Amino acid sequence: MRFLILTQYFRPEIGAPQTRLDAMARELVSRGHEVEVVTGLPNYPAGRILPGYERCFYRCEQDDGIRIHRVWLYASVGAGFKRLLNYLSFSASCLVGLLKSNKPDYLFIESPPLFLGVPGLTLARIWGVPGIFNVSDLWPDSAVAMGLMKDGLLIRIATHLERWAYRRAMYVTTVTESVRDVLISQKGLCSDRVLLFPNGVDLQQFQPQSPDLELKRSLGLDGKKIILYQGTMGFIHGIGAVLQTAALLQTDTDVHFLFVGAGSQRRALDALKSELNLANVTFLDPVPIPELALFLSIAECGLISHKDNAVSRGARPAKTNPIFASGKPAIVFGGGEGADLVRSARAGRVVPHGDIHGLAEAIRQIVRDPDLAAEFGRNGRRYAEQHLSWSAIVGEWLRQLEQRPSSSSEANHHMFTRARESRPV
Repeated sequence: MRFLILTQYFRPEIGAPQTRLDAMARELVSRGHEVEVVTGLPNYPAGRILPGYERCFYRCEQDDGIRIHRVWLYASVGAGFKRLLNYLSFSASCLVGLLKSNKPDYLFIESPPLFLGVPGLTLARIWGVPGIFNVSDLWPDSAVAMGLMKDGLLIRIATHLERWAYRRAMYVTTVTESVRDVLISQKGLCSDRVLLFPNGVDLQQFQPQSPDLELKRSLGLDGKKIILYQGTMGFIHGIGAVLQTAALLQTDTDVHFLFVGAGSQRRALDALKSELNLANVTFLDPVPIPELALFLSIAECGLISHKDNAVSRGARPAKTNPIFASGKPAIVFGGGEGADLVRSARAGRVVPHGDIHGLAEAIRQIVRDPDLAAEFGRNGRRYAEQHLSWSAIVGEWLRQLEQRPSSSSEANHHMFTRARESRPV
């Protein structure tokens, strides 16, 4: 089969969607399928076009059997009008890449941004091929829950666009059971049109290994017990509370917090670090995925943090999977499916977000009890081997596709239940 993936974010960018879609594409190619990707010029999370892609409107690349069409977009970071321009510019320019692609058997559309549903699903209808709309974040619900947008004209427009996309997609795919339940129970989608495609992990790239002492030395962290947070540092992640925990642990002189990543809150966190005079905190820019395995090798545990709201309760943070696969304990500072996953795997500790004293105690327990930490690590690795390999996840997703109707007209006819013509925001 021939798959065409439409996504604003793709490698060499670093992030959960980029990792998932890259792994998906590679696995499909390894199974004998053809894959093309239409994406933007790489710019995330810095909000600047990466070197080598400046002054470029369109570029076609061939990489590991995947044909990648890259098109210009307005690069920006954060929220507000500039981010809206970022989304809208790619939603327009992606048509260049789509029209240069071969007609696929399936057109897979990554959301957010929600706007990509317009060019993607319209072209799928013109081509007469099934459109698969992937919902990794329930937008605009998430924007309202995080306080980034208030009820008004923009929300009403976004809600209509959301329903339009769901109606015209042959299938809607999601990364968590919680979002799947919302799509069926609150958005009115038929259960047989909602497919599950959770995040996975490369078990060869991430596995238990000896600490990279040279890396640890180069960071000036010899003798330190490293608490590693890797990934985006945005509003929803609530990293400020983690820094407050670091302040509580300054008397534990061997404990050090290492943050590897970027995001809209990075500058504010740097300022908070200075304000709290934290000598036990280091911030580093994002690193390529292969290097992340080395950082995990020197960590005592991996930290996952997110505020408690409707968005995070339905999330399963992708950063949990490399922690499991590397045989490291996980500490979840929050709730939702990520916390449920750690509890189910018996691979770490869960602390409600905001309980900085509870987080400090959980960290002390991990670093002071190596036997317990090793047990958590073994449990996590075992769970990853049994449930989180990309081969198993992509294989299951393909099986779901094969069991569904092949006619797009039949799928669209049954896409929605008759009930629920109005939807809560």
